[in-house]
Amino acid sequence: MGAHTGAFFDFDRTLLAENSPKLGIRYLWDMGQVSIFYVMKIVFANWFYQKNLVSEAAMARLLLSFYRNKDLAPFEAGAADYYREVLKPHLAPNIVSHAREHRKRGHVLVLVSAGIRYLLKPVVEDLEFDHLICTDLKVGSNGLLTGKSHGSVCTGETKRKAATELSEKLDIDLSRSYAYGDHHADIPLLEMVGNPRAVEPTKQLRQVALQRGWPILTHR
Repeated sequence: MGAHTGAFFDFDRTLLAENSPKLGIRYLWDMGQVSIFYVMKIVFANWFYQKNLVSEAAMARLLLSFYRNKDLAPFEAGAADYYREVLKPHLAPNIVSHAREHRKRGHVLVLVSAGIRYLLKPVVEDLEFDHLICTDLKVGSNGLLTGKSHGSVCTGETKRKAATELSEKLDIDLSRSYAYGDHHADIPLLEMVGNPRAVEPTKQLRQVALQRGWPILTHR
């Protein structure tokens, strides 16, 4: 048995009551930073994603194409303001309260998301998470972003593998630990711990949660 108890939280539609790419694209559109072609491509792909005809990883790769040939520095510089103005108002009160309770109990808080590091660092800092597991952007030889991830997109089995490796490093007892997720792609992460929690789950995750007796939580 490990010396510590972990609490692993997904971000989109779990700790955040909304889908962060949706909020981000709306923000970029208002700022005039995305084309109608890109927006329509995302809307079209999202239709297939909602019907489980496109994987979460494939959807993430499509979203990352926005960053092709862009400099990361301006995004990093504006990340704190973006979090405060766009993301923070949509944090899920009930799930944030669970995170705070874990903090009070001395549990190791870990944010595990397919989201991008520069966007999630302000979340980790504000909510006092201990560790962040997420997707990193790849920088090309010219110093600009390639529009691809550095390594795998952090979803599905990649989430579980990274969380397991971190647990081994930190001496976390997974049988005592907790995990929160909303999507059936989070099932590998949820299965990893002794105390899984389904948050406003997709139809597929709800079925699994009901079959296995996993608690189902709401955002509020």
